[in-house]
Amino acid sequence: MSCVTSHRHRACPAGFTLLEVLVALVIVCTALGASLRAVGSLMQNSSGLRVVMMASWSAENRLTQIRLGQEWPPIGNRSFNCAQGELQLICEEHVLGTPNPYFRRVEVSVFDANSQQSRIVKLTQVIPNAH
Repeated sequence: MSCVTSHRHRACPAGFTLLEVLVALVIVCTALGASLRAVGSLMQNSSGLRVVMMASWSAENRLTQIRLGQEWPPIGNRSFNCAQGELQLICEEHVLGTPNPYFRRVEVSVFDANSQQSRIVKLTQVIPNAH
């Protein structure tokens, strides 16, 4: 780099060196990479929350059917499809007796139809005998 020098001032052309530009690019690329990773993580969490919300709706729907339909569910277990939109879900209902014969405990567990190993949500409610 050639500069014009005088006895008081030294004049150099304005601009950045190649090294300064490369360091700036490395910093920007690192920040963009971290941002993309954070956005991907947020999208994955959003999808998981959506599945949990829809599974909760399925379980709440069944418990509401029992309450509003004045149904006295028999003691035992049963499974049924409880899809929400395009999400295929399986609900398992467990009805248990309580010390008070006028009440039953109903547990509704919701599983993904494709992998029934892990439960998405489980809701429990005590239902009174309306009759």
